[in-house]
Amino acid sequence: MTSTVSKTIATPVKQDTQLDYHALNALLNLYDDDGQIQFEKDREAANQYFLQHVNQNTVYFHDLEEKLKYLIDNEYYEQAVLDQYDFDFVKDLYKRSYSYKFRFQSFLGAYKYYTSYTLKTFDGKRYLERFEDRVSMTALFLAEGDTALAENLVDEIMTGRFQPATPTFLNAGKAQRGELVSCFLLRIEDNMESIGRAINSALQLSKRGGGVALLLSNIREAGAPIKHIENQSSGVIPVMKLLEDSFSYANQLGARQGAGAVYLNAHHPDILQFLDTKRENADEKIRIKTLSLGVVIPDITFELAKKNQDMYLFSPYDVERVYGKPFGDVSVTEKYAEMVENPQIRKSKINARDFFQTLAEIQFESGYPYIMFEDTVNESNPMRKAGRINMSNLCSEILQVNTPSELNEDLTYGHIGEDISCNLGSLNIAMTMDSPDFGKTVETAIRGLTSVADQTSIDSVPSIREGNDASHAIGLGQMNLHGYLGREHIYYGSEEGLDFTNAYFAAIMYQALRASNTIARERGATFGDFELSDYADGSFFDRYDPAEFAPRTPRVQELFAASSIHTPSAEDWAQLKADVMEYGIYNRYLQAVPPTGSISYINNSTSSIHPIASKIEIRKEGKIGRVYYPAPHMDNENLDYFQDAYEVGYEKIIDTYAIATKYVDQGLSLTLFFKDTATTRDINRAQIHAWRKGIKTLYYIRLRQMALAGTEVEGCVSCML
Repeated sequence: MTSTVSKTIATPVKQDTQLDYHALNALLNLYDDDGQIQFEKDREAANQYFLQHVNQNTVYFHDLEEKLKYLIDNEYYEQAVLDQYDFDFVKDLYKRSYSYKFRFQSFLGAYKYYTSYTLKTFDGKRYLERFEDRVSMTALFLAEGDTALAENLVDEIMTGRFQPATPTFLNAGKAQRGELVSCFLLRIEDNMESIGRAINSALQLSKRGGGVALLLSNIREAGAPIKHIENQSSGVIPVMKLLEDSFSYANQLGARQGAGAVYLNAHHPDILQFLDTKRENADEKIRIKTLSLGVVIPDITFELAKKNQDMYLFSPYDVERVYGKPFGDVSVTEKYAEMVENPQIRKSKINARDFFQTLAEIQFESGYPYIMFEDTVNESNPMRKAGRINMSNLCSEILQVNTPSELNEDLTYGHIGEDISCNLGSLNIAMTMDSPDFGKTVETAIRGLTSVADQTSIDSVPSIREGNDASHAIGLGQMNLHGYLGREHIYYGSEEGLDFTNAYFAAIMYQALRASNTIARERGATFGDFELSDYADGSFFDRYDPAEFAPRTPRVQELFAASSIHTPSAEDWAQLKADVMEYGIYNRYLQAVPPTGSISYINNSTSSIHPIASKIEIRKEGKIGRVYYPAPHMDNENLDYFQDAYEVGYEKIIDTYAIATKYVDQGLSLTLFFKDTATTRDINRAQIHAWRKGIKTLYYIRLRQMALAGTEVEGCVSCML
């Protein structure tokens, strides 16, 4: 739940110097005698949290050698990680981390770290790591013996420029751990073997701590024939119920709840029943409470709605028989007229505008479904020659090609296809702009994320392992856009804000490609099927005009001139094109912008690249109750530049994301915020605006009245937390 500071909550009172950290944090919601927000009280709360709680519950050691020996002997750390280094180097690396004299900038950041990340004794009562220790072990783990990379990772994480995603930062180097991967995407084919294997895979992946998204579009509809016997199939709803039960059962040692999402094409015959599962008054037999829903919408659906025509829904069973490939791998827009005319494909129809009205109604009630604009996604996909993107993930930012598996009757693989892993981490835009070496910051992040992909092998789900090994795909994200703009006195969504977004993301794309090209040269290897990519023939680079990379407005030109960021010239871009065509790149996908959440708090960042939801956010945190969190980089002098997302409005949010989207090879998790006066028509307008602007996916819909009622939609537990 979020709220803004209110002067009517209470009158200023004389401060007791003995207030505990919880009470100090609560003073954020009270103005001082001069009508100012008491930001300093939150920093005092963070300090008192250490004095009153952390220090009293920390296990201390005489020196690092004693500490590491204890942690290894008692199976807290993996011996193999330290065996890659000389102990003198390890000692120097820890000193390097502690030399930054790190302090959490907010109470919630400190609380989140010690609640959710740091290594604790097995009974959970005492702390075995400080932040510096977790950073050092993460760097040692990801560097795999490369001392220079370990040092670079420490520098980038300790300064707040780079932050690995929760699964990586939580698990790296621990002997008792889950996977390093944020989430997974799985196809389901139209047979019982694939459905059974998918449920087992969901259990296995959820147990290891990752959120799992599954594609349902290929499953035949309710009433379709089975073995030529009519009206036998139960459709997708029973599969959804089985998956929901699976996720509620499996979690990562109790540390993270299982979480899943399912995606269905808008032209699947079960689409309306699929949406009905999220209605507030849905029958319990079909109601889906915890599973997230996503709808894949092709361009043709919007065209039909524009003309107020009916939209046909096609039997996946028949489509696969006619085209020889699953429904999810067929372009509905391209084949629509052909499928309508084909008597071999059973079909039904609904009014296209009624479909969008229903979509908005469900979003109004529940915040779901997520939306993936299928044709926009595939037109910009650098791997479009290798296959189609037909789904996204639990947070709607992962967009990669998958391929089907073939299963035998005993559920062994006749052919292992490629499913998808999310190897994520994010840059803090404000700190990255302050970096003394922007290119080094980006390259260090790319190398750290590549290590996550390289060190991940999930044998229990061979299609995930196969996809990860072939693609080396990563997702470098961004956060703190609003924090940075506010710090620099730039309004979110303004001309200067959009100009900055364009120049920054262009520079990120350039440096990310350079880093991946460097890795490919060093290793003499590229990702699988590189020759099928738009990188191989240079067409990817031809999409861009380097003249559009540089900032245009005086204020943003000034910011870039004061930074180490180099926006690529035409000559730089041409040289990179030549290098990539000759040597390739190592990572099939490089960027994805997740919603972020807990990592934003510990990193002192505004979440992702959307505006803040509130100047002072109110969260309910476990046993402690209400915790107040001020927008990062906000002070009493720049408050005006921190308009919340409801004030900013969906148009400016979409426009900002549309600019960033041009430079991101995967997706960006985009939440839309509406005031309490919004109607379903407003939601439809926002969807159309997003589609026209080239947005790839939409995440949650959030209404201010939902937040005020304390029923705000929970965030993505996989990528965000």
